[in-house]
Amino acid sequence: MIKYTNVTNVKEFMIIGFPELPPEYYGMVSFFLFLVFTAILFGNVFILAVIICEHNLHKPTYVIFFNLAMTDLLFGTVTLPKIIARYWWNDMMCSFGACFAQMYFVHSLGVIQSLILLMMALDRFVAIRFPFRYVVLFTNKNISISCGLCWVLTFILMMGIVLHALTLPYCDRNTIRQCYCDHNSITNLGCGDDVAYVKWVAFANAMVTLLAPLIFIIISYFSIIMAVRKMSVPERHHKVLSTCAPQIFITCLYFVPRCIVYLTDSLGIKFSLNARIIITMMYSLIPPAINPVIYCLKTMEIKTALTQRFSNRKINLAPQSDKTQNVKSFA
Repeated sequence: MIKYTNVTNVKEFMIIGFPELPPEYYGMVSFFLFLVFTAILFGNVFILAVIICEHNLHKPTYVIFFNLAMTDLLFGTVTLPKIIARYWWNDMMCSFGACFAQMYFVHSLGVIQSLILLMMALDRFVAIRFPFRYVVLFTNKNISISCGLCWVLTFILMMGIVLHALTLPYCDRNTIRQCYCDHNSITNLGCGDDVAYVKWVAFANAMVTLLAPLIFIIISYFSIIMAVRKMSVPERHHKVLSTCAPQIFITCLYFVPRCIVYLTDSLGIKFSLNARIIITMMYSLIPPAINPVIYCLKTMEIKTALTQRFSNRKINLAPQSDKTQNVKSFA
């Protein structure tokens, strides 16, 4: 019978990434992850700058978009540099404290993103079903306070989850078969009799923070679709659905792969380790990289703001070029 001590011997964790990846593909994978990180960084910074600079976008909907872009930017910054360094420079080691810090921000930002997506759904639900109440309920002040509470309360909640994981002793094993430190990967390395309980508490928390927003989001969009079907004007159908389509797509990108992972675990369906890691990376990194493109291509007010900005710049540059030509001709 194995006896575990209550003393943590592990000082560093080794992040493996994709365990079955041949070394000849390390360079290609690191370059691809670098491109994803670049897309997340520049895309979301661009969206943040557009929303800040364009006064026409200082509306409740875009306050929500701003917070979603912030979570996407932070999530990519927290997770990708380390796994890129692992494949670029073979830097696999991560200190004990840094790994737990990464776990804290990974799960905190995941919960915040779920809540922000819920707010996006409620924003469209109230705007379409109760348009006269929308201007009262959804003000910039109310949405800013709600988003702030999402951040603060989530960080407090996840601090408890992380501290609970820290109560476990980590005796000998330190290999994380994942691309970043998450709760499941770390607690799998714990020893002692409390590992199962710590994992169960975290799983219950994950189910609440994932399924509760998802249920409300499904109800909201279902109600919107039913309301659209009752509209007598076809043009209104297209306008309402085109407004909601980007948000529905973003929500599906975020929730569907997560639900697949959780449901297959519950049903006892086993993926290969690499397949599970790929699915995890898909729902972690594809939405942050794709969201800015969706905002720019599918959100009419952002497209209009950008079009006006560039057209005004062309108009301002045209007189300067004419003056230059006149000076040359005079000379």
